[in-house]
Amino acid sequence: MVFSSLTFLFLFLPIVICLLALCRRVPYQNTLLLVASILFYAWGGVSYTLILIGSILVNYVFGLLIARRERHRKWWLTLAIILDLSALAFFKYANFIVDNFNILGGLFGISPVTLRNIVLPIGISFYTFQGISYLVDVYRKQVQAQTNIIKLGTYIALFPQLIAGPIIRYHLIEPQLSNRDFNFGNLYEGIRRFCIGLARKVFIANQLAIIADDIFARAPETMPWWTVWIGALCYTLQIYHDFAGYSDMAIGLGRMFGFSFPENFNFPYLATSIREFWRRWHITLSAWFKDYLYIPLGGNRKGETRTFLNLYIVFFLTGLWHGASWTFVVWGLLHGSFMVLERIGFDRVLNKAFKPIQNLYTLVVVVIAWVFFRADGITYALHYVRQMFAFTSNEGGIFMAQYLQPSFILFAVVGIAACTPLFSRGYEALQTAIAKGNRTLWHLQHIGTIAAIVIMLLVVSSFLVAGSYNPFIYFRF
Repeated sequence: MVFSSLTFLFLFLPIVICLLALCRRVPYQNTLLLVASILFYAWGGVSYTLILIGSILVNYVFGLLIARRERHRKWWLTLAIILDLSALAFFKYANFIVDNFNILGGLFGISPVTLRNIVLPIGISFYTFQGISYLVDVYRKQVQAQTNIIKLGTYIALFPQLIAGPIIRYHLIEPQLSNRDFNFGNLYEGIRRFCIGLARKVFIANQLAIIADDIFARAPETMPWWTVWIGALCYTLQIYHDFAGYSDMAIGLGRMFGFSFPENFNFPYLATSIREFWRRWHITLSAWFKDYLYIPLGGNRKGETRTFLNLYIVFFLTGLWHGASWTFVVWGLLHGSFMVLERIGFDRVLNKAFKPIQNLYTLVVVVIAWVFFRADGITYALHYVRQMFAFTSNEGGIFMAQYLQPSFILFAVVGIAACTPLFSRGYEALQTAIAKGNRTLWHLQHIGTIAAIVIMLLVVSSFLVAGSYNPFIYFRF
């Protein structure tokens, strides 16, 4: 089940909200949310729900062992992390490992190994990382081990952020598992934020995905360079609004239930360097790798060479975390390489440049890297990037008029504007003006917001009922 589906919008979510309204005590709400989260997860496959439940049990038991068995706590932590990562490695990387083994084995005459196709359980990358961060924080004595399995289960399995993040640290949500408010104010703000994310997903990401998927389905050399760029830029906008839209929806859902989730994006396409890009893009993942991998490896404290090696390790694993394919690894290593390049002195050159030049450099690197992220193979990605810079007219190539239809131009313009603080600052300015106005203006603003939400849900419903294209990029991660 995905958030941008009729089943979720008009059946699952309303039922959960109504039941929460009846459960006034937080412990009962936790139980309800845990059950709802397991049902939400079971919608995609009942058998894989056992993996989620197993993750909850493993992290609960080993959290207590780490906290109470002082003498062997390091061993308990190691064993727990191995169990967490083993499940992730098997379901996400088994086919990838076997495929590469067979390729290498074929060079030496080794018979290929056969393995049935293993389906990736949704959200396993996210809840595995949350479980590991909880155990490490218990080991570091930064948090107390949770003795209430319902609370820990709610933290790990909470459906708003189960399938696409943000990755939430236990210490941020621990107080909210015992004390939070389910009230009309939170419900209203949560619905408003959820609808912003839903609009980004359905009206921007889904529409631009049609163009991006059509172009990436064609051989790059058959298209003129401008068509290839249109495909790359559409995907650049699609993946941002798809993922940031889901983060908005997750944050909104959390707010509806009384939780406060951390922000996951801060207008990353306005970054003026790759280092800044990663402070703005998928913030919770970047922070996770920094605190639980980069710093433990030594960070930048053990000399320049070790710092570069640590960066490459982190970005290699960042790419691999996104998917079991060499294209994701190349995507991660491209970002890691430019991080290293900026550290060895290019940042000083960059800082002297005009700010739009800095931003253009960052965008070019990011867009090229997205080509590898999107491509079905490295060879295709290399041909695609080469065609981007061929700058030949290629009169016999493909350039369909539908790419310049007014509707798609509108979606692209709105998508570009939404990559900037234009809309958020406009809303803040409106709120400031209303605060200085009278009570009638305040009521009119809320009535307008409610009307906009209703209209948007009706339009979204019409899109979904009509079978509008509704992919979800991060569903496979």
